[in-house]
Amino acid sequence: MPAFVTSWLDKTLFFGNSVAAWLWAGGFALGTFLLLLIVRRLAISRLEKVASRTATDLDDFALILARRTLPLLLLLPSLHVGGALRLRLSPGAATALKDLTVLTVLVQVGLWSSTGVAFWVARTRRRQQEGGPPSFALIGALGFLAKAVLWAVLVLVALANLGVDVTALAAGLGIGGVAVALALQNVLGDVFAALSIVLDRPFVLGDVIAVDDLQGTVESIGMKTTRVRSINGEQLIFANSDLLKSRVRNLRRSTERRIVVAFSVSAGTPVEQLEKIPRLAQAVMEEQPGVRFDRAHFKAIGPSSFDFEAACFVSPPEGNALLDRQQAVLFSLLHRLAAEGIELALPESRMQLTRSRPPSSPAVPTQPSPPAPEA
Repeated sequence: MPAFVTSWLDKTLFFGNSVAAWLWAGGFALGTFLLLLIVRRLAISRLEKVASRTATDLDDFALILARRTLPLLLLLPSLHVGGALRLRLSPGAATALKDLTVLTVLVQVGLWSSTGVAFWVARTRRRQQEGGPPSFALIGALGFLAKAVLWAVLVLVALANLGVDVTALAAGLGIGGVAVALALQNVLGDVFAALSIVLDRPFVLGDVIAVDDLQGTVESIGMKTTRVRSINGEQLIFANSDLLKSRVRNLRRSTERRIVVAFSVSAGTPVEQLEKIPRLAQAVMEEQPGVRFDRAHFKAIGPSSFDFEAACFVSPPEGNALLDRQQAVLFSLLHRLAAEGIELALPESRMQLTRSRPPSSPAVPTQPSPPAPEA
């Protein structure tokens, strides 16, 4: 390069910096920007190949984050790097460039975080396919709430970086949040309970659950209530917080149900026949399809009967199929007992006789007998 050009580049000043310094800063910023674009493109290409070969969600999430890295938002950090290294900026210009760079980084972090929330919502919805539209609406509402809180925090950070005193604002938001939380304590408790149900999944839509003495099929899981269709046809509505405090039995997820058959035979049954009854009950249960024998015992000697008890496990464990298997076991047991000549004990009836005193009759005044007639 000719000397006069070099001299002109070094001595000509613009905004307190020589032309050479501006060129160095611009070249360094441009190189940094191009390098970031190349790294972004290579990362996307590499992650696309990995994601196409694997079934995990982690590489899919990394690919989405790489695609959500906007090239325009990489420009200001590159300019800041170039200007900070090669230029002598005034305090105001340096502060403005730094603030713009921080705001750009915060926007990019917000985009990444929103992408993470959206990815969680989509993943949870895929896992809740059997949950139906009500669960989808609940998950979407929770995702929107998470994004709102996230961007509110980022706005506060950005204002604080710009020199705005956010202490009073944060304190006001805190006091207001406490007041709202106290006013909506029950509602928020149900909302967090709904979040726990969605994440922990003790039950989903379509499951048959039993709560205390109530039983039915889950129809919807809302922000505040869960609605269950009773086996009798009516709709049962549970507050989510109350539901999680109860002992919920998920009948649909059971693989089998245990049933107990208790019966009594006549007190006149011989001991030899009594000894056959446990083996007879076992044979009856083992020959039924879908029935797994557990035990059969001579349980007690009653006042006028011999009491037996047998237990077995039945699958499928719900609905009419369970009742059909139980009915088949009972009918077969009755036939076997009749074939062996074993009679079931009749219910004992007692009659108590009490002696009662007849009601006392009122005293009748006695009249003197008339005198005998004279001869």
